[in-house]
Amino acid sequence: MRRAFGMGLRLGVAAGSVSLWRSSRWRAPAWTLLGEAAYVPDAGLGPHGDFAALGQALEQVLPAGHYARWPLSVVLDDGLARLWQVDMPQGAARLADIEAAAALRFQSLYGDAPGLWHSSRAWDARVPFFCAVPRALLEQLTRVALARKLALIFITPQFARHWNRWHGALKPGAWFGQLQENTLTLGVRHEGRLRAVRALPVPPDAGHGWLEQTLMREALLQGVPAPVLLQLCGAPPAGWLVRAEAFHCQILSTRDGDGALSPSARLARSAGLA
Repeated sequence: MRRAFGMGLRLGVAAGSVSLWRSSRWRAPAWTLLGEAAYVPDAGLGPHGDFAALGQALEQVLPAGHYARWPLSVVLDDGLARLWQVDMPQGAARLADIEAAAALRFQSLYGDAPGLWHSSRAWDARVPFFCAVPRALLEQLTRVALARKLALIFITPQFARHWNRWHGALKPGAWFGQLQENTLTLGVRHEGRLRAVRALPVPPDAGHGWLEQTLMREALLQGVPAPVLLQLCGAPPAGWLVRAEAFHCQILSTRDGDGALSPSARLARSAGLA
């Protein structure tokens, strides 16, 4: 397929499906669905699986000879990744000190050997923030991209994608939130920095009171003041948007919360074309 200037491929990878889209910065439509495929995920979707079924689904939506030399960006379901925060070790002065602390923190949180995961960092040196993806998952993505002669631009979990897009727009004292399916992922901020990432199940009847109490509890757990504002990506229940004196919620983006799209399609379109 011939590629016009400003066009690229965006792939969403959910737990059980993949969705491939063509994105266009300069020509309408901005998004064109190219294909979707379901797969049976490995048990647990953890680092011990080989993600072979995912590899077969990728080969299905990326047929050989169709997209050679196209740029490809990949957005992963947060459930396929691990996100964690690391406090700066006392007296640490080298990158190796931070990476060692990150590996220890990862193992204490998740119980997995760090060698089974590929970790990357998006951090300010005072409060490092890490994410990790199973190496077997990355191997399937890079294998198919190489076989199809695609240029991989990025592979990122959805939360990191949204955070990179919106963190500069967050107001003082606000926390960041992402609502996807029935999970609220919170970016706990204090003094303008990301202090923790927390993924919380949302009950079906969750209203404004549930949200306010949840944020107060998380603030106590993290030892920071409760926020007066939650800036949110996603389509929240109407009750969350009630403006109260102590706390209110503001929507940053709802585009990828469109209920007509599959979960993998919403992943692909996370944070728009940026």
